[in-house]
Amino acid sequence: MKMELVRNFSIIAHIDHGKSTLADRLLQVTGTISEREMTEQVLDSMELEREKGVTIKASAVRMSYLHSDGRTYELNLIDTPGHVDFGYEVSRAMYACEGALLVVDASQGVEAQTLANLYMALEADLEIIPVINKIDLPSARPDEVAAEIRDLLGTPLDQILRISAKSGENIDRVLTAVVERVPPPKGDPDAPLRALIFDSHYDAYKGVVAYVRVFDGGIAASDQLQLMASEARLQPVEIGIFSPEMKPTNRLSTGEVGYVATGLKSVGDCRVGDTFTLVANPAQEPLPGYRHPKPMVFAGLYPVDGEDYEDLRDALAKLQLNDASLVYEPETSQALNFGFRCGFLGLFHMEIIQERLEREYDLDIITTAPSVEYEILMRNGEVIRIDSPAELPDPAEIEEVREPWMKIQIFTPTDYYGVVMDLVTKRRGIFIDQDYPTPNRVQLNFEIPLSELIVDFFDALKSRTRGYASLDYQFAEYRPDDLVRLDILVNKEPVDALAAIVHRDDAYRKGQALVSKLKELIPRQLFAVPIQASVGSRVISRANVKALRKDVLAKCYGGDVTRKRKLLEKQKKGKKRMKAVGNVEIPQEAFLAVLRLRDE
Repeated sequence: MKMELVRNFSIIAHIDHGKSTLADRLLQVTGTISEREMTEQVLDSMELEREKGVTIKASAVRMSYLHSDGRTYELNLIDTPGHVDFGYEVSRAMYACEGALLVVDASQGVEAQTLANLYMALEADLEIIPVINKIDLPSARPDEVAAEIRDLLGTPLDQILRISAKSGENIDRVLTAVVERVPPPKGDPDAPLRALIFDSHYDAYKGVVAYVRVFDGGIAASDQLQLMASEARLQPVEIGIFSPEMKPTNRLSTGEVGYVATGLKSVGDCRVGDTFTLVANPAQEPLPGYRHPKPMVFAGLYPVDGEDYEDLRDALAKLQLNDASLVYEPETSQALNFGFRCGFLGLFHMEIIQERLEREYDLDIITTAPSVEYEILMRNGEVIRIDSPAELPDPAEIEEVREPWMKIQIFTPTDYYGVVMDLVTKRRGIFIDQDYPTPNRVQLNFEIPLSELIVDFFDALKSRTRGYASLDYQFAEYRPDDLVRLDILVNKEPVDALAAIVHRDDAYRKGQALVSKLKELIPRQLFAVPIQASVGSRVISRANVKALRKDVLAKCYGGDVTRKRKLLEKQKKGKKRMKAVGNVEIPQEAFLAVLRLRDE
């Protein structure tokens, strides 16, 4: 197809503003999917995506649209993941487009992620088409939301589309706007091939299937291809387009979107952001913006039953085939035996992996408290990185400990200004500045340690603002601070899985809260069990789980007190011997207690 008849666009929105429903409706109106094949959220094929109402895996689809000028246009919709953890994938998908539909909920208005994705789209120099969705809701306020968008983008009110993706109202106007406002792709059909990989998935028969946008040149099924970052060479098993299922073709031309089935056996060999070129006539330089996705949150995954260790290893290996950003390595814990230390893009990514392991592979797993990667400057000048508190070196050898800080944007109604400020400052956050995009909403910009963000910050923010606040975050830098390891000892034995790296000022409060929680959770033994929290060699909090005692004085009535004392001493000796050889089983809930330590 001629390049001037091709339009590549994506849909960007905050979570649950109707992005997937709009995509369904566009597929329906253009006849890409028949009524018989139509289901809710066609492009969100995973059960988890439909359940959580958020796109986890990006997808692409080609539609044909007959415009009123009598010409048939090829519209390539590149769907983007809907969560902040997948920001890099969103940026690559946007780079593959020339335009974007900015979908805003008519009742909720502009939110944090709407802004974050909008700025990303503006950086990629995309043509933005604002769309107000859900105008059929009783709580809809399209006029106010249109004014918000006009103030944000400067778009005239008559160019802001008002639709209902659910009922199909005004959907044809969206397609017309895409054809008329989004520019056709640019590129040189005669230049050496450069095709951007904006997503990929693993297929058992075809290997890694790379989703590509061709910028220069073209791909034929017989071409020998090379990846410019990983330098892997391959002969495509198949090339084709999405409609929305994979449909083989003989060629992908400049400006088109499609897929290349590579035959490679790991997504790690064919990463998002890499560039395909020809072995015979390679391009001089790759397309810009490629980077290695870096895990930000780390946690230990352990099988509840030790015999499931091999099954957990196989399940992680299969998940990694589809998700190159998941990293894992074996680790051993004194308390939990054998498991894996896993790295995730963020807390939502961790939650998704955990749920998939439990649902798709039927595994019972214990997850330790999430931690972040710290930079340690040693006294000898060496810099090391650790992602588990157990790996922290001897304090005498440490010059400074640096932790990752994030830039966060919180978007909230002005009524909750005070509670948001209070929440962030309690978590060691630093206020930077504020902005009022609309009279009754404020955007607050802070810097905050990632370790304070990953446990329950989002839950606390939502509950304090009754669900109205939204959050977006990006990595800022590593900063030194007074950080120490908080150890938990049960029966004088340190439990490595309960250790945490905390700020010295918070150590006493967190140690006391954790000891009190563990006292309730650890079952009583036949001997007293001391639970201690310590920083270095200094115990900062202690509680005892009382022993279960048999009443040895029940049969001893009357007589001298020495008879009673003799029986009690005998019992005491027995308890002491039992304590020396006794083993304390720590229940699963104890490991979750670290996660549930709320700021009261």
